[in-house]
This record gives sequence, structure tokens and C-alpha cells, in this order.
Amino acid sequence: MSAPHLPKVTGINPPIPVSTQTAAPPPDVPAVPGAFLQDRLAGWVSDLTTLHELTESLAGTGTLDSALRELLSAGASLVGARRGLLVLQPGDGGGPSRTVGLGLTPAELGHIETVPRGATAYGRFLDGLPDTGGPQASPDILGDPGLDPRSREVALRIGYAASYAQPLATPAAGRLGVAVWLYDEPAEPLDRRRHLVGLYGHYAAQHLARLLELERTRADAAVIREELLPSRLPPTPGVRLAARHRTAPRGGGDWYDALPLPDNALGISVGSVSGSGPSALAAVGRLRAGLRAYAVLEGEDPVAVLSDLELLVRQTEPAGSATALYAYCEPGHRTVLLSGAGHAPPLVTGDLRTEFVETSLSAPLGMLSCWEAPSVEFSPLPGETVLLYTDGLLRCTGAPRDRAFDRLHAAAAGVPKALRLDPGAVADHVLRAVLPDCAEPDGCPEDVVVLAVRFD
Repeated sequence: MSAPHLPKVTGINPPIPVSTQTAAPPPDVPAVPGAFLQDRLAGWVSDLTTLHELTESLAGTGTLDSALRELLSAGASLVGARRGLLVLQPGDGGGPSRTVGLGLTPAELGHIETVPRGATAYGRFLDGLPDTGGPQASPDILGDPGLDPRSREVALRIGYAASYAQPLATPAAGRLGVAVWLYDEPAEPLDRRRHLVGLYGHYAAQHLARLLELERTRADAAVIREELLPSRLPPTPGVRLAARHRTAPRGGGDWYDALPLPDNALGISVGSVSGSGPSALAAVGRLRAGLRAYAVLEGEDPVAVLSDLELLVRQTEPAGSATALYAYCEPGHRTVLLSGAGHAPPLVTGDLRTEFVETSLSAPLGMLSCWEAPSVEFSPLPGETVLLYTDGLLRCTGAPRDRAFDRLHAAAAGVPKALRLDPGAVADHVLRAVLPDCAEPDGCPEDVVVLAVRFD
């Protein structure tokens, strides 16, 4: 008997019989936790993105105050709080010390500062007490049986029930300050949020340390700069003086001076050296001291004074240059004899006229092997004010030079009559009209000097 034939399938002639038995199911194998890993990875990516955005925003701050406020606001979003305060108090005692609030009024900040330092997490850290080097969480302030009575009173008054404090310190600068975020109800941040705010605080402390050093340097430079300028203008019969000095962020080289001379005369000067920073300040000190000496020796001859100053510039500032204007005034005769080296002409303003003094063109000091330019004499009328100024006043307008002169002329002509009696009021009005953004100190991108001399 022949064997039976296997069934055929189109295109397939299987040589192996097909089993008719049902296969047993495979043993249970744990599913790969793909969803869990994806969620975890997505969380890490989100945290890194958030941290990058916050640190990038903090890096964009250029002043200490703006950095403190940015840090406090960003930290609040990380720990899930809506209020807080940041106390800046460098451990080296060099200052500056500041307290910044978020969602707190000045009065509420004042109430918090009445709590004894030893009873607060930030106070213990700033005092360098043991076991205060890391973050401090107070999840239930009002439920703490050992809470200081004043702390309880302030918490109830302001309406917070929990806090989280993040110290700010770097290995190089040491303790800088501490940020404290406040919760309306008992709470504390999760471990993930603590980790993020810790990373952010580490970067923020380094940024604050850099800004702190920069601010200290600027403060020191400001002190030196003010010491290089007259502490007071000399009282002189027949004239009244007023000066306004607006300082550039890096500190420029603009200066002014007024010196009593024999026979009731007065020597006045303004000038500017090239460059900025400490080197420019040092040059200002040398030139101003030199000009004072030359004015005492031969102040009645402005050309001789500036010629001597030219020699000093070439000897002490071989790679630099300077502009200067020196005027010899005789208030009793109401005469002014002046000479300028690459400097803008003075402006005379009063009830009857506002006009620039015609001066001869000359190169700045240090630009020629031998400097000399003729002097110019003019006579202000009673009640008129002579304005001497530096080129920063013109450059800060951002307009072409001829338009900057027009703006200055219009500002001086527009001084109200009631203000013309006071040279300080005249200078203030001109500054506000020409440079609205530079009416306050430290508000100009360049140094600006305005020296007003009113003749009685």
C-alpha cells in the first residue's frame, strides 16, 4: 500500500509534516519597563532644560541687584514657593550687605529682620554656626515646639507656615548670603526639587561672587575718581560755580577744576584723557596736578599753561592723548581769556543771548610734537553763565556732532528765567534736556562733565 500524500499549498511543497498539536504558551517573562524609563528620561531632560534656561537668564544679569532678584525668583519656581527673601552678607565683611524680597513688602521684610538671628536658618548660616552649611527645611514652622516666640509672631503676622533656606557660598569667596523661600502652608520641596535648586544655587553663588568683586572694584574706582576731583569749588567774589559729573560704568577720564589765583583771578579747566578704567584715572591725576602747578606759575597765559601740559602728556602718557580747555577769569572785570586743545568750545547763555565762544581749531594734547594755539578773550554780561563741558556730553546724545551742538544750544537757550540765577540749576536743566537718561549719577555710557560759571 502506498503512503498518503501531504497536502500542497500554492508555491510551497513542504517536506516536513505540519503538526496538528497546539503549541504550549511560553512561560511568563517580565515586560521591559520602557514606559518607566521614558518617563524618567523625559523628567531628566525637562530638569536639565529648566536649569539651563534659568542659569542662562541669571548669566544675563550684569548688576548685583538684578542678579539677586533673578536668583530669588528662579529659586522660588524651582522649590514651588511664591514668596521669599535673599540676604546678601559676605563673610569677609567687605560688603555690600543687602536684603531683597519676593512677594514681600518693605514692612514685612522689616518684621522678618526683627526675629533674632539665632532663631532663623539664614541667620545661623550667616553667623557661621555649626551644621549650617547645607540647605535647611522647616516644613511646619508653627508646629515646631521649640520655635522662638518672635518667630511665631512674625510668621502669623505675615502668613507663612514653612520655609526652605539655600545657602550661597563658593570655595574662593566663602559665605556670600542665603536665600529663603516661604510657603503659605506646611510643606517642603521634594528631593528632586532640592537637587535642582542646589545645582542652581551653586552656579548662582559663583555668578554673585564675580558681580560682587566687580561692584567692589567699581566702588573703589569711584572713591579714587572723586578724590581726583575738587571736593569743593572755591568761593570767588563776582562769580558762582557749579559742577556736575556723570560717571561711566567703567570710569572714564573726564575731569574739571577751579583754582583761585593771585589778584582775585580764577583759573578754570575741563578736560578728558583717552581710555577708561584705572589707567585713565591715574592719567587724570597726573594731568590735573600738572595743570594746577602750571596755572599757579603762569595762569594768566592759557597758551603757556597748555603748552606745558602738552610736554607733560608727551613725557608721562607717550601712548595716550588728552583734550583740555583752560580759562583765566578776572571776575572783577568780567573778562575770560581761554585756550583749548582739541576741546569743544564753551557756551555762553543768558537772558539776551545763547552762543558758542569762537575758538581756534587745535589738535589734542599728545598728538603733535609741539602744541600751540592762540587764545581767545571774551566778556560775559552780568547774569550770564559760561558752560564748560566735555565731549561726553555730545557723544552720549548718539547724534551727529552738529546735531549734538544744536541740542546743547537749544537746552541752554531754554533754561527758565527763574533758574538762571543758580548755576547748578542751569547745569541740571542742560543735562536733563540734552541727556534725559543721564540726569542721575552713573546713568551715562560715558563720562560727562558740565562746569557752570555765573558772572554777577
